[in-house]
Amino acid sequence: MTQRKTNLSIALIAAAGMTLAAPVMARDTIQIAGSSTVLPFSSIVAEEFGHSFPQFRTPVVGSGGSGGGLRQFCQGIGANTIDIANSSRPIRPNELANCKSNGVTEVIEVKFGYDGIVFASRTDSASFALKPEHIFQAGAAQIPRNGRMVSNPYTHWNQIDASLPNQEILLVIPGSNHGTREVYEEAVVHPGCQTFAEVKAMDRSARTNFCNAIRTDGRVVEVAGDYTETLARLDAQRNALGVFGLSFYDQNRDRLRVATMSGVTPSLETIASGEYPVSRPLFFYVKNQHVGVVPGLLEYTLYFMSEEVGGAGSPLESAGLIPMPSSERRDVIRAVRARTIMK
Repeated sequence: MTQRKTNLSIALIAAAGMTLAAPVMARDTIQIAGSSTVLPFSSIVAEEFGHSFPQFRTPVVGSGGSGGGLRQFCQGIGANTIDIANSSRPIRPNELANCKSNGVTEVIEVKFGYDGIVFASRTDSASFALKPEHIFQAGAAQIPRNGRMVSNPYTHWNQIDASLPNQEILLVIPGSNHGTREVYEEAVVHPGCQTFAEVKAMDRSARTNFCNAIRTDGRVVEVAGDYTETLARLDAQRNALGVFGLSFYDQNRDRLRVATMSGVTPSLETIASGEYPVSRPLFFYVKNQHVGVVPGLLEYTLYFMSEEVGGAGSPLESAGLIPMPSSERRDVIRAVRARTIMK
């Protein structure tokens, strides 16, 4: 493995040799922040990169959520701004526009694999066989009832569906700063919401606002921190059902009982096959204006995208990442080497 790493390091340095001369920056360590879902993968790569490329310092990886990381990333260029933003969702058009308005005009998008979103409770709590409509009705501010909208009356899961546990509703979801929240809404809440004829009859804007509105009676808890904070909520409250990334669940199987969704148990296999309905691609964004200025930035990016690091049988797959197909990986690597800028 050491020889493979050495060979990979040499190849990546050669591939990165196209970097252009740039003004000296008073920082020699890559700075990364963003998604708590991407955090463990990025941390593994940073550590391995430090070992494989001793001529570069080990990158510093922080969290803060996808939205928080992208806000930091888009603050500008220079030593006091981060080089890479990790994100569990694609950058939004308004975020890219904010980048450009602050002088970050050259952003490279790097898609590196896939992850699933799971619902899990404590191992000593009840088991759940969920559907999207269950989650919507548990967390919604209002629900349709006899042709009109009423305040959410449900206090226990079995009031929503008799097949669910007779357990108080306490849903712990990611805050709006997390990319996971957007996927949670789009892949679970919205499909569940739209099973109601009253919702289908709404115009698009009204439907989105209605479906996204959450109850404020204490039965839904929004977590601004990472998944460890969600796990702490479950530790403190036995009835809590939390939202996690698959990789985080995999690392905490001894403490969590995962729910099925639409009859499918989440796993690497069911997400890769598309059978499990709640999955998403993962990204990081590179500030091209820092390439050739912050030492090792392009080399780190190419190392992250290598088969040895993120493909089948890799350290990232062992950590819960679902590798992308080799053909897709080759396309991403080609774009990174060409330093293709987002429009």
